[in-house]
Amino acid sequence: MTGDTVRILSHDCIGVEAIMATTRHSFAKHSHEQFGIGFMYAGAQKSLSGRGMVEACAGNIITVNPREVHDGIPIGDGPRGWNMLYFEPNLISHAAHDISDGKSGYYEFTRPVITSPAITQCFTTLFAAITQGNSTTANLRREEMLFLLLHHALITSGSATENSNRSPPGKIARSRIACAKNMIDDDPAAIVSLADLANATGLSRFQTLRDFTRATGLTPHAYIIQRRIDLARRLIANGTSLAEVATTSGFADQSHMNRHFKRAYAMSPGHYARATRHR
Repeated sequence: MTGDTVRILSHDCIGVEAIMATTRHSFAKHSHEQFGIGFMYAGAQKSLSGRGMVEACAGNIITVNPREVHDGIPIGDGPRGWNMLYFEPNLISHAAHDISDGKSGYYEFTRPVITSPAITQCFTTLFAAITQGNSTTANLRREEMLFLLLHHALITSGSATENSNRSPPGKIARSRIACAKNMIDDDPAAIVSLADLANATGLSRFQTLRDFTRATGLTPHAYIIQRRIDLARRLIANGTSLAEVATTSGFADQSHMNRHFKRAYAMSPGHYARATRHR
């Protein structure tokens, strides 16, 4: 139909398909081989799902399990729009194995329509990290957000309790997390994966993400960015050129450094450089 668009976005994540759609199209009954999760940013639709007929509107998260038959019919005269990610089952199985502390690789979305600020935030960040991520920390950010998204979906479905995941880490866990922190602190510019940090802690990737965030107040990705900004500030104060600072600090380029620096300190690296020269 005129004005309808369904785009498959290019990216470098193996086993993931990213789609942006704005359409009035009525989808016939069909299924996917992958897990699907998306965010509706406009309009509304009704659809058959594994839990019966449901309705979703702008602001909702929508999900589908592999081979789950569903359709999609617009509600109202206008189009509905969504961003969607489809994951090969083995990716979700590996994540589920970590989340369950090695007990099971089974995972299922039990709610086809979800209203959750936490899941929406995770999805939005994950979608951007997959479709726009080109920094040295993009893969870590993707792993973090996928784990957190799946975890919050479990909590929302009642399969896990949020309170149990807010208890403070014990002495042994803090000691293990200190190993991961030291790995980052020793070389903030190094490319580090969640698997690398898990190897340092002796925990699973999800346990490492969970306990690291509890202990520091930041996810590993956010902690690395902060340490890189700290390194950049020291280099700038010493008179290093901004281009060299960006490279030495581990940022993809100067604009990548500028974005994070300004987000943290409300001033650009250039502004900071000029200010420190006149102190």
